[in-house]
Amino acid sequence: MPNLVLPTRAIQVINTSIYLFHHHGFHTVGIDRIVKECGIPKATFYNYFHSKERFIEICLIVQKERLKEKVVSIAEYDQGTSAKDKLKALYLLHIDLEGLYYLLFKAIFEIKLTYSNAYQVAIKYRTWLINEIYSQLRALKTDATFQDAKLFLYMIEGTIIQHLSLDGADDREKVLDCFLRSLGS
Repeated sequence: MPNLVLPTRAIQVINTSIYLFHHHGFHTVGIDRIVKECGIPKATFYNYFHSKERFIEICLIVQKERLKEKVVSIAEYDQGTSAKDKLKALYLLHIDLEGLYYLLFKAIFEIKLTYSNAYQVAIKYRTWLINEIYSQLRALKTDATFQDAKLFLYMIEGTIIQHLSLDGADDREKVLDCFLRSLGS
């Protein structure tokens, strides 16, 4: 879905809903709550988005594009930054529970069976991210493998799960340092 163009009011509804989905989940936030929080008629919501599934898909696309912009700015525009520092920045960007990735991560678990098109947005982002990580790993160590990039993503997601389950325990950077040491850097 390239070139998603929406009116300003629709973007405001998306931004409010991203916050609601992020903090309350996809299944507990219904259309009635969204229209109430946004102060719009239900008919306006359906005029913009047509269905909850399509709406969730659009929210995830918006979130994915925002996140991709940040990843690209870290990976490609910070020319004076080492690959190790870029990997650390990517890691910290993605493990932030209040950050952009958390909603996509949450979508993987919450919407696979109910909103398959929206679920695919999150899956496609993960695939894209693995390729970006792989590029950085190759810059760090020429014999890095695609499996190393997958492991890096699994490490990100494991850190999120650990952080959620341990209620704030903070060994997040130790995991990254251990991974980077295992690559010999």
